[in-house]
Amino acid sequence: MNFENYKSNFHKAITDLQRRFSTLTDHPQPPPSFTFQNPLSVNPPWARVAQNLKPFRKPLSAEEIEERLDGIPVYALSNPEEEFMLVSGSSTGKNLGLFCFKQEDAESLLDQVTVIDPHMRQGSKVVPVALNKVFQLKVNGVAFRLIPEHTQVQNALREREKLGLPADSFSGVPVFQSKSLILKSQKKRYRPLFFRKEDLENSLERASRDQNQLNPALRQGDIQVAVLEDIIKEMKDNYTMDWDDAIFIPPGFDISTDPNQQ
Repeated sequence: MNFENYKSNFHKAITDLQRRFSTLTDHPQPPPSFTFQNPLSVNPPWARVAQNLKPFRKPLSAEEIEERLDGIPVYALSNPEEEFMLVSGSSTGKNLGLFCFKQEDAESLLDQVTVIDPHMRQGSKVVPVALNKVFQLKVNGVAFRLIPEHTQVQNALREREKLGLPADSFSGVPVFQSKSLILKSQKKRYRPLFFRKEDLENSLERASRDQNQLNPALRQGDIQVAVLEDIIKEMKDNYTMDWDDAIFIPPGFDISTDPNQQ
């Protein structure tokens, strides 16, 4: 469907939505065991994992990256033909596909679209898409933009501000990690990356309570923020493999939660 005639108004609606930016998901696999580490140790376990890796190795394949993104839901707009709705960028003129991390944001975007063109409401809807499928999409002349939750962008800016870093804007989808939280699965250790700061905090609180330790989230600098798009790019291109031990935790999922109680 061609939005060229509505480009200016629609771009304004998107910009407004991005300024105003919790998604719920079921994780089909049981949570791996986790451990709680002292970030002040000289060689914390997650650091030892990186040190034990070869300094140079091949980047992750597209299949390996997509596997890590499997189970992460995003939400897009679909037309009656069950095709993704595309918009024309106001500055580039290129077609753009939008994928929201929060379902309500996608629904709000659909409302904005139908205000511009009421005929588009019939048969149009919000559909969930696995994030790994988004990265499989290869359409000529079409770019795909991920729209993060507004509250998580604010959380990311606050964490940066605590560290004295620039906190006036954030480009990309923020992910959160802790120096103190390690996942163990089949004798391997992994760094969990969360799309919601609250999910990380809940996991840290549960771990500290179970292991009778001080919650490390109370320590300055324990929670760190990275950008999803940068991580994926480094997974593809960076031969030092800084993110080789990283795994993504779906939004709304507490890694310490018993799946039988979900």
